[in-house]
Formats: sequence, structure tokens, C-alpha cells
Amino acid sequence: MSDAIPMVSMHGVQKWFGNLHVLHDIELNVAPGEVVVVIGPSGSGKSTLCRAINRLETIEDGTIAIDGTPLPAEGKDLAQLRADVGMVFQSFNLFAHKTVLENVTLGPIKVRKKSKADAEKLGVALLTRVGVESQASKLPAQLSGGQQQRVAIARALAMDPKVMPSDEPTSALDPEMIKEVLDTMVDLARGGMTMIVVTHEMGFARTAADRVIFMADGRIVEENTPEEFFDHPKSDRAKDFLSKILTH
Repeated sequence: MSDAIPMVSMHGVQKWFGNLHVLHDIELNVAPGEVVVVIGPSGSGKSTLCRAINRLETIEDGTIAIDGTPLPAEGKDLAQLRADVGMVFQSFNLFAHKTVLENVTLGPIKVRKKSKADAEKLGVALLTRVGVESQASKLPAQLSGGQQQRVAIARALAMDPKVMPSDEPTSALDPEMIKEVLDTMVDLARGGMTMIVVTHEMGFARTAADRVIFMADGRIVEENTPEEFFDHPKSDRAKDFLSKILTH
């Protein structure tokens, strides 16, 4: 790490669900423009880590900062900081009663205070960038899952976020749609977007990640470049995990 301020910084982060300790003492710094892919078995705390980055999950202890600013617990400051975090979910979370373009322009108009005309110009440009501009006037239900997820990515980008956490963005999609969403995300990664992506797609991890983080039992067990991690995993947990998924 250089002396630059990390875009995302997590120190001593602890999270419990009742008696279950889901995040153990997480230490993670993500540099501006870095693409970090988080992998690991189900229940390892990956999604919780991702959702904690914009306080969708509260934490019991530790600190999380975005671009040097600690995440406030609640209130107006939190809403403002959240605007810098472009979250992408597995279930798209689009507004069903609004058109595709309205979904993308809502945040820029309401939160960034852009004019409707400017927001729409930006929205069309972003829908074009993710390849769904022809769907702008449709409702989400009229689109395929892959198209809906690309709209969700455009919506996140419309806020001009500093970082984009993505929580299993392809897990609700049919196999043929996964590629179109991952291709969009690879383009974003190459364009310099700071990304933290929880995924089961090992091909994406190899192609797009600067760093792979392997989690198990709520801990970061191992982190390395994709080449090193996939070809020379160090921990038994990672070796075991990779042997199970890479043999199928």
C-alpha cells in the first residue's frame, strides 16, 4: 500500500448475529481503483462484510471509513456517505413501478440535486454503457434478469460513487445472463472503479481482481493476487475450498 488514503478501510470490525460471531476482527484496506474479490464458503461472512461497508449491516465494534471519512452510525451524514457507495445486490432492488430510466435518474435528482434533463442525459449515457439503452422506457419486470442487473449497475454508477460493493451480483441469474453482467463489471474494473465484489464466479476473480480475499468462519483467512491464490493457496481452508469448486 502506498501512503494514499485507502478508499475503504475496515479496522477491528466485529459483527454478531445473536450468539453467532459473523465478522471476526476484520482488517481490510482497499486502495482507490483496486478491485477486490471476496470468495469463500457459504456462511463465511462475505455478504455481511459487503453490506457493512455502507451500514446496511451495523457493526458491534471497529471502524469503517470511506475515502478517509468514518462511517457515521445514522442520520443525514450517513445518507450522504452512502451516496458515495454504489451498492449492487443479488436481487437487483429496482423500483418496480418506475421505468428503467427513472430508476437510474432518481438518485442523481434526489440526492445529487441534478436537474431532470442532466440526470436523464447521464442516465441514457450509462444505460448505453451497460448495453441496455433500448430498454429505457420499459418497467423492470419487462427485462431479463441480466438486463435488470445491468440497469442496477447503471443506477449505482449514476451516483458517481467512490466505491462499488457488489453482493453476489450474478447469483440470481441464469447461466447465459451471468456472462453479460460479469462482462459489464470487468469493463468497470478496467475503467478504474474501486470495487469489492462478493462472488462465486472464479473466472471473474481471475480476470478482474487485483486481489482475492478468502473468508471462512467470519475471518479473512488468506489474501493474495489471483494467480498466487488460485495456483498456490497457502491455508488448508483455501486448498479445501478450491479443491471442491475447481474440480466440478
